[in-house]
Amino acid sequence: MSAELNWAEVPDPVPGPGELLVNIAATAVNRADLLQVQGSYPPPPGASAYLGLECSGTTVHGDPVCALLAGGGYAERVAVPEGQILPIPQGVDLVDAAALPEVACTVWSNLTGVAQLRSGETVLIHGGASGIGTFAIQYAKALGAHVITTARAEKHERLRELGADEAIDYRTDDFSRVQADVILDIIGAAYLEKNLAVLKPGGRLAVIGLQGGRRAELDLGLLLGKRITVAGTTLRARPVGEKSAIVSRVRQEVWPMIESGRIRPVVDMRMPVQDAAKAHERVASSGHIGKVVLTVSASS
Repeated sequence: MSAELNWAEVPDPVPGPGELLVNIAATAVNRADLLQVQGSYPPPPGASAYLGLECSGTTVHGDPVCALLAGGGYAERVAVPEGQILPIPQGVDLVDAAALPEVACTVWSNLTGVAQLRSGETVLIHGGASGIGTFAIQYAKALGAHVITTARAEKHERLRELGADEAIDYRTDDFSRVQADVILDIIGAAYLEKNLAVLKPGGRLAVIGLQGGRRAELDLGLLLGKRITVAGTTLRARPVGEKSAIVSRVRQEVWPMIESGRIRPVVDMRMPVQDAAKAHERVASSGHIGKVVLTVSASS
């Protein structure tokens, strides 16, 4: 990594209009945090300069909550727009709940909001062992989809336990041999050609990451001939109103799936927030399955 991470005293955040102060119990590592450390993914205007796109903790009124953030989760306190705050799902530990807001909102907004995945369709989820992937597998299965995922072979058994019907080792197998109605892609340019080959007529591709590059050649004839929809989305920089609307739908549609046990947070390990650099190394190595959670308060 190109920058050093230090835990230090800074002024407390001051809530603005429509915001609440949350005392943080835990946050979770996202690849966006690694990119921000490298200087390639700065926070949007007006957001906290500190890392952390989600957290769990308690409000100043003592209510246990988790929240979607534009930044500021690697801290003891954070100011959060009220519309981006969620209750802790019944049956979920307060610390583990820190692993839910970013993945739940990203997965719902793409698989349901953008791609309109339906029961009986086939979805290909790239990076199945990631935080996004482990949640997306469970969510797609709960919707009644046939789930295919790509991941290292040593992770396949765990991903099948989460609901994957088929797991493909992207290092040794060609995923373009399958067919899918929807693809959720964190890779970007390196997978574009194969993704278009995989999609059935009327297929939908949601690109949410660029781990494999940002520039690729697009065969528009194939796009037109198969009536494919390609969408690129991010969550962090959206206006508060849009994020609040997504959070509201997630609470209505996804939280009941979590409370019924159909979806559970997948936590690879917990580490103290002071060890954030080691946590980033864990995620950068792709050795994890699910989310790496950073504990902050005595409640950890």
